[in-house]
Amino acid sequence: MKYDISALGNALVDTQYMVDHDFLTNIGLEPDSMTLASEEEHSPIIKKLKEMGVDSVSDCGGSATNSLVAASYYGSKCHHVCRVADDEDGKKYLSSLQKAGVKHIGFSKEESKLPTGKCLIFVTPDAKRTMSSMLGISAYLGPKDIDYDAVNNSKIFYIEGYMVTSDENFSAVTSVLKNINNDKTLKALSLSDAGIVQGFKDKFNEIESYGIDMIFCNDDEAIAFAGTDNLEEAVEFYKKQSYMIAITQGAKGSIVIDQGEEIYSPAEAIVPIDTNGAGDMYAGSFMHAYLNSFNISECAGFSNYASSKVVETFGPRLSKDGYKDVLNKLRKS
Repeated sequence: MKYDISALGNALVDTQYMVDHDFLTNIGLEPDSMTLASEEEHSPIIKKLKEMGVDSVSDCGGSATNSLVAASYYGSKCHHVCRVADDEDGKKYLSSLQKAGVKHIGFSKEESKLPTGKCLIFVTPDAKRTMSSMLGISAYLGPKDIDYDAVNNSKIFYIEGYMVTSDENFSAVTSVLKNINNDKTLKALSLSDAGIVQGFKDKFNEIESYGIDMIFCNDDEAIAFAGTDNLEEAVEFYKKQSYMIAITQGAKGSIVIDQGEEIYSPAEAIVPIDTNGAGDMYAGSFMHAYLNSFNISECAGFSNYASSKVVETFGPRLSKDGYKDVLNKLRKS
């Protein structure tokens, strides 16, 4: 096949800040969650941060993008379906993908007045991340933007869970799922956020109805998707499902449930700085290892290790050499 992984996700330029919990309370954000916002809502927050002299780190992000960048640096051939405007942020974004070796669809030709999407990420002293996303032109990623040939020539089609928040985005997701015309392309889904799962459960159920092969999530998202009261009940629920699910638990490691079997992998012992991008790193690392015929336990162990390296840094990605060092861990396993 032409690609190892094709993904559908939001193209967002991330700006990350270190703040305390009082700041989140003052701007009305729920800790460790993702909230959609407008450009007008972002402006006073950014102004306040500048007045406070809060340092920031800016880079091209988006959940699926982070996963693809990791997999691509490991050596997977990746293709990203996303939308950016022909503006400074859009050019920066596509340049970042090109540098990482990720193929893409280029600039959007329509809705040209809309900007490239942005995400404000607030990291608190407990290393948790809280996000406020302005989707911009990304909200209008639809069926017309899909390279169906690329998807049908990919070993894995990966869906970012945030795609359910926009009708146009969701239409793109279902259009691809309807048009995958082979039984060799695996369909993978990230649940992205527990609040999103709860608020858009019908859409997630519809995605599942197309025959999902892999799901990536954290423990809160796993509970929300299963509709149970706790993780233990959720695990029993997933043991009865046909898909494989990887559930990350932060410092507790991860659980992978495949064909009724529960496989636990311990976390690395680290001092966490920033959990932003940890789940993205886990998914990208797992898919790469899986496509290279490592067993489930090896995939999970490698993904835990890769995630720990992101958590030890400020920001959702590693340097090129950082990815290379992580890959050496897989080669030695």
